[in-house]
This record gives sequence, structure tokens and C-alpha cells, in this order.
Amino acid sequence: MRNKFDSNFSHPPAALSLGVVAALAFALASGAAVADPAPAAPSLVDPHRALQKPDLSHIKQIRFLTEDDYPPFNFLLADGQLAGFNVDLARAICAELELPCTIQRRSWNLLIPSLDDNSGDAVIASLSINDETRKQVEFTGPYFLTPGRFATLADTTLAAASPEAIDDRKVAVVAGSRYEAFLETFYPRAERVTFETTALARNALKNGRVAAYFGDAIGMSFWLNGAEAGGCCTFKDGPFTDPRYFGEGVGVAVKKGNAPLRRALDYALARLDRRGVLGELFLKYFPIGPF
Repeated sequence: MRNKFDSNFSHPPAALSLGVVAALAFALASGAAVADPAPAAPSLVDPHRALQKPDLSHIKQIRFLTEDDYPPFNFLLADGQLAGFNVDLARAICAELELPCTIQRRSWNLLIPSLDDNSGDAVIASLSINDETRKQVEFTGPYFLTPGRFATLADTTLAAASPEAIDDRKVAVVAGSRYEAFLETFYPRAERVTFETTALARNALKNGRVAAYFGDAIGMSFWLNGAEAGGCCTFKDGPFTDPRYFGEGVGVAVKKGNAPLRRALDYALARLDRRGVLGELFLKYFPIGPF
């Protein structure tokens, strides 16, 4: 996920920062109602796969590494404490494995080097699984996907977001992004209206200048539930998860060669999925879900 549109390692759009933290804190604290029904939490684990707990005798603790500026996945509360989906997931993993753990902050560009110099054991910071990152670390299976989705005005007459329904209508999209590439391939008749930033593309939809906006479903879910959108818009169909365009998801990363820890983490993630813990975390942080 950490890929600012098409980059593998760069930071997410800054527009997600303070406003999303404030909205998220309010929603979690107040139990605020949301515009759409709660989404179904996606499961990425084969329900028929037999789970066997790996040998944990050589793992004394897990030192998780994350950062603090990518809400809702990891961010700082007013008291300076780390919070977010990744932070809660790290704690749940340690509880499942019955191992002590720490969760340490690092700047984005120091996460993988901290694995290499053994100052941390596992990165849980929404790191995308792809050919480039696999050269540097070993990954667990994905615990989160990064889909694309369409949004339309809430009162749209557009019945669906299929290529036939969109036809030659105007669709806002960020220029040069994977989302534009997807539209170009699968929605060739649509009139792509390109913008430099996500915020500009969303505003074009809110102001009725386009029939739809296509982009990152993760950030879009928080925009739709926030004050900035003001209830203007809603998801329309989807999600789209083609890995050629939207990647293989995000996983927990460990140092190359640390297969025992990777196996332990995979086991914990599978157990958390089957026991419903992963789904509960998903619904906690994604009241209008990207899926």
C-alpha cells in the first residue's frame, strides 16, 4: 500500500494526515454512524488449509517496526502513543503467539535497513508486496489488499460502474497512476479527466464536473466518511483487485533468511483470520470499507 500511486516505497499523500486522524478518532470514540452498511471483512486465508503451530522455541520476542504518519494504519494519538490498524494487528499477533513484543517507530526510509542491522525483527507498516520489495525482505502472506474503486455522486443516475454503463462519460483519475492505466485498458470509451492530485480528482466529482472518480479505495473510504466529502458521494460497484494494476497486497516483512519468524507470523495471521480478530480490526478502522 505504501506506494503513493505507483511508487514502491514513497510516502502516501499528505492529505490523508491530520484530517483523517481527527475523523478516525471521533468515529472510534463516539461510535458515529456511517452512510453505508458495514462492509464485509475480506478473508485472505484458505479456510481448508490445515494450520500447524510452528516451533517458537527460538523466538523470545518480536520487535515490530512501523512509522507514525499513515492513518489509519499507523499514526500518533494526542498523547504521543502509536495507534492504528497495523499497531493493533502487531499486538494481536503477539497475543496469538503468546510472545512479548515491542512496537518501535522508524522513519519510512529506515524500516528495511533496521531489519538488516538487526535493530528490529518485523516491519508492519503497509509495505507493498512486489518484485522490488521481495529483493530486500521476506514477506508473510498478504493481510490487506489495495483495490481500486469507483465513486459517484450519491444521487447519480448511473446504474453501475461497468464499462458499458460508464460508456463515454467523464471519469476523474490521477494522471500517470495505475488507476489511469486500468481505465485506459478496461474502460477505453470513458473520457479520462486527469488531475495532478487525489484531492483535485475528488473535488471534480463532488462538484459534479465528472460522472465518476476512480482511485485508491483505501483513501477513498475515509474521504467518503469524512467531513470533506460531506455525504456527497458513494462507492459504485467494485472493488477491483487485479494484481497487475493494484499489486499483491501488503504483508509483514522480515529479514531475508528469517524463515522461522516468517512462518510464525503467517501462522498467527491465519489464526487471527479464522477467529475473526482480523475481521474485527478491519471493521473498526474501515466503517465504509474499501471492499
